[in-house]
Amino acid sequence: MMDLATRHGDKPTSLKSVAERHDLSEHYLEQLVAPLRNAGLVRSVRGAYGGYKLSRSPEEITAGDVIRILEGPISPVEFEEEDNPGRRQLWKKIRDAIADVLDNTTLADLNNQSSESDDSYMFYI
Repeated sequence: MMDLATRHGDKPTSLKSVAERHDLSEHYLEQLVAPLRNAGLVRSVRGAYGGYKLSRSPEEITAGDVIRILEGPISPVEFEEEDNPGRRQLWKKIRDAIADVLDNTTLADLNNQSSESDDSYMFYI
């Protein structure tokens, strides 16, 4: 979705080109894009120069929108059956805080943050 957001306003983007840019399986991307298309976040364009485009601007699509479509409801743990009211309340607060961050972070925000950041990570084993 961030790749499509970067190219918002341009011609449609093929899944093959996204897969190549991010070293992902095209088949995997096809599985991800289907529910996003069904939910109306992306639209497909047929033809020789077809591909996918965001249905709305990157400023209007949140990380929460995308995650809920691909993963379901946002909840770090199942807490509804928690017997202890204090722990249940804590998990609700954590869930709500996570949802608030995701619902207030747009694809445009994510792309701006990644272009401003030059942090490269090095992992040592």
